This record gives sequence, structure tokens and C-alpha cells, in this order.
Amino acid sequence: MNSAATTQPAELSEAKKILAFLVMCIGFFIALLDIQIVSASLTDIGGGLSASNDETAWVQTSYLIAEIIVIPLSAWLSRVMSTRWLFSVSAIGFTAASLMCGWAWDIKSMIVFRALQGFLGGSMIPTVFTTAFHYFQGHRRVIAAAVIGALASLAPTLGPTVGGWITDHYSWHWLFFVNLVPGILVAILVPILVRIDKPNLSLLRGADYPGMILMAIALGCLEYTLEEGPRWNWFEDKTILITGWASALSGLAFIWRSLTFHNPIVDLRSLKDRNFALGSFFSFISGVGIFSTIYLTPVFLARVRGYSALQIGLSIFSTGIFQLLAIPFYTFFARRYDLRWLLMFGLACFTLGLWEFTSITHAWSWHELLLPQAIRGFAQQFSIAPVVTLTLGSLGPERLKSASGLFNLMRNLGGAIGIAGCGTILNDRANFHFLRLAEHLNATNVAMQDMLQRVGTRMANGDALHGQTVALKKLWAVTWREAQVQTYSDAFLAIAACLAVATVMVPLLRKVAPSSTPSPDAH
Repeated sequence: MNSAATTQPAELSEAKKILAFLVMCIGFFIALLDIQIVSASLTDIGGGLSASNDETAWVQTSYLIAEIIVIPLSAWLSRVMSTRWLFSVSAIGFTAASLMCGWAWDIKSMIVFRALQGFLGGSMIPTVFTTAFHYFQGHRRVIAAAVIGALASLAPTLGPTVGGWITDHYSWHWLFFVNLVPGILVAILVPILVRIDKPNLSLLRGADYPGMILMAIALGCLEYTLEEGPRWNWFEDKTILITGWASALSGLAFIWRSLTFHNPIVDLRSLKDRNFALGSFFSFISGVGIFSTIYLTPVFLARVRGYSALQIGLSIFSTGIFQLLAIPFYTFFARRYDLRWLLMFGLACFTLGLWEFTSITHAWSWHELLLPQAIRGFAQQFSIAPVVTLTLGSLGPERLKSASGLFNLMRNLGGAIGIAGCGTILNDRANFHFLRLAEHLNATNVAMQDMLQRVGTRMANGDALHGQTVALKKLWAVTWREAQVQTYSDAFLAIAACLAVATVMVPLLRKVAPSSTPSPDAH
């Protein structure tokens, strides 16, 4: 990019840089928050729109599909429109789509507006990374990366809590109306404050439109397959089989196109850089860890404990608190120690936190969840912020735009694959554990015989057969509950194993020291 097309960072005062960055962080935060803000309230939304559970699930799926498609496109869009106007237009569209979601009159309109919301919100996510590394150098980059890392994991963590509280105290419509004020604020202030680059409409000529189509098909079908696969027993369902093949074939065609076209929409050649390739892998694994645990904990509390949306939100709120408490510790150590070892510490603690979840029982409530969630929340800050700096911190502005889209895509893909994997574990392992438990329910089991005797006698009411039937139903329910609990333990163990593998791979990264002055190509 030539100097005429770029505003020099030095032309802005430090206060204006910080204000511009913080305003963009607001848009970044609400775009990420809206991924999970509906997760604890889908039943209320479905009831309000007279929709089935399968239809209501698309309220979240449509957002994720649209978001995952636009994130890697954001680099090209920011060059065409400029960072300033891409973010502004996205904020305006996101706010309007949020308003329409709150006004949705049936489930079909809700799904359409949620897809628009995800598409417009998704383009705000990578541009924050570009802005942070354009405006700040040296230790200020470390602080900016800490803020981005905190928001990237805090927003989806707080989503169910915020959503549950809003639905319980007001109505599900306000899950979307809460975006209006911050969305309008961002749409007004970003055009005033942000001056990074200028539009280049000439890029519309000769752009890789076939690559865009192939990427959209590959990512959209992949997201659908991952979201719906566990529910429909994967490739035994015809639609899942079709979308799976469509994703695989279009994905291979997209990779070939990206490696052979002179100006690809996503520069996969960046993966030749060891730090970027490993950083993308760590971004993927952090997505697995964050989104899978956000998925598992509310589902456990709803299915096993029978908690309401608000109770679920309050039970998992501690994760966000401990992550916020970790920010000053991270910024202190990041100025003094190699970021690779901070990352290794964070991933190790993340693994430990998930290992603590493996001892879960049916009686767990917020008291028992507090310690593992505290460890996980503290660890998330040390697991994400270092990766941002180690992966993107040494890149020039043009490479940074393309790289940040791919980097964020990997985190969202990790989340989608992690959730799909957990859904499959919950579906498949529950029957396995139930049968294993049932093997011990025989005439030699004294505790079982005693329970059947007590329940049968209490519920007989003069009819011994009725009492025995009720006792057997009670036995089945208790056995199924315990089988489910063991299944959640399996899922947490699988995620912990992924994070453990990532932990031992950290030393493969090269050390990256934040520069104290702008790089030569920063202009």
C-alpha cells in the first residue's frame, strides 16, 4: 500500500488511537457476544415464534454459517472499502439486523435476519486485529493483544449469562435490542476516528470471484454438517452426506484455486511461515476449548440439573470474572517474559481446568463448578493473548489483513468442530455407559434391591404391581442420569487431551519480541 493511501500512525495522537481501538472493540465484542447470547434462551425464542426445536436450532446455526463465511473475506473487503468504511457499514447493518431479529414475526424471518446479523458482524472481527497492530508498537501491542484476547474468549463465555438474565427479566426480544445503542455508537464514531487506509475500488476488477464462491460453499456446508451432524447421526442422513461431500470437494477446489491464482481471496501461502501455521493451530485448539466448554456446561446444567436460563447463566458467570482478573497478571508478565512460556502456562492451566471437570457428578452446581471454571477463566487469558502477538505481531499491514481473517477463521472452525465432536460423544457414549451400568443391576446388587423395595413399598398404594413399575422407572431414570454424567466427563476429557497436545507443541514456535518502533513496511 502506498503512502498516499494510508494515514501514518504518527499523525494521530495516542489518545485518539486508544479511543479508536476501544470503539472498534465494542463492535468486536457485540459481534462475538451474539454467537452465544441466544444459546440459553432458544426454548423461549422457539415458544415465542411457534417453532420446533429443530427449527429453533437454526437461530444459532444461521448466524455461525454466515459469520464463518465472511471472516476470511474481510481482508479483501477492507482493501476494497477501507478498514474505516467496512467497519462502519458492518456496524450499521449489524444494528439494523439486530432490530429486525427483535421484530421477527416467525421462525423463517428470524433465521434470515440472524444470518444477516452474522454476516455483517463477522466482518468486524478480523479488522480489530489489523487496527491494533497498525496503531500500536512495543509493549502497547502486548496490552492491545491482551484486550483482544480477553474479549475473544470473554464474549462467548458471557453470552449465556447475559442472555439468560435478559430473557428472565425482560423477554427474548431484548437479546437483540441490546445491540442498538452500542451499534449506533460504533457506526457514528468509527468514521470520525479511524483513518488507516483508503478504499481501492479497482480491486473489484479481476478479483477471485470463483474462489469466493468455492470458499462460501465449502465453509457453509462444513458448518451445517458440523452443526447438524450429531443430531442426525452424521452420514446416515442423506442431507448431511450431501453437504459433507459438497464441503470436501469445494474445499479441495478452493485450496487448488488459492495456490494457483495470482491474487487469491485468502493467501494460504502464509501457512508456510512456521509461526503463523502453529499460531493458526493454537487458535483452532483455543476455539475447541472455549466453545466446547461453553456448550457442554449449560447443556449439563439444563439436562441433568434442570436449571433455567438465568440459573445456567449465573452458574457459569465465574469464568468471566476470573478471566478479567487475569488481565493485569498477563500484562505484567508479558512485559518481562517470553510469550511462548506464558502461552504454555495458559494451555497447561486450561488442560488442568478441564481435567477438574472430569470428576463431575449429577449433584454439581455452581459451588462445585467454581474451581474448574476459575482455573479455566484464568487460563483463557494466557492461552489466547500470547497467540495473537506470536502469530500476527511481526506481520506487515498487507499480510496482516489476510492473515487475521484466516487466524480468526481457525478459531471459529475449532469451535464448530469441537461442539460437533462433543455432540457426537454425548449421543454415542451415553448408551455405552448406560449398558455398562446396567450390567451391574442384577439380583446380586444389594443397593439396587433395597432401592426397589423402598420405592415399591412407598408407591404401592395397595397395588404392589404399580409400586414395582414405578420403582423400575425410577431405577431406569437414575441409571440414565448417571450414564449421561459419565458421558460429560468423557467429553471434557477429550477436550483436555486436545489442549495437552497443544501445550507440548508450544516450544516449536519462534520467539517474537514486540517491536518498539514501527516496522519499515508499516507505512
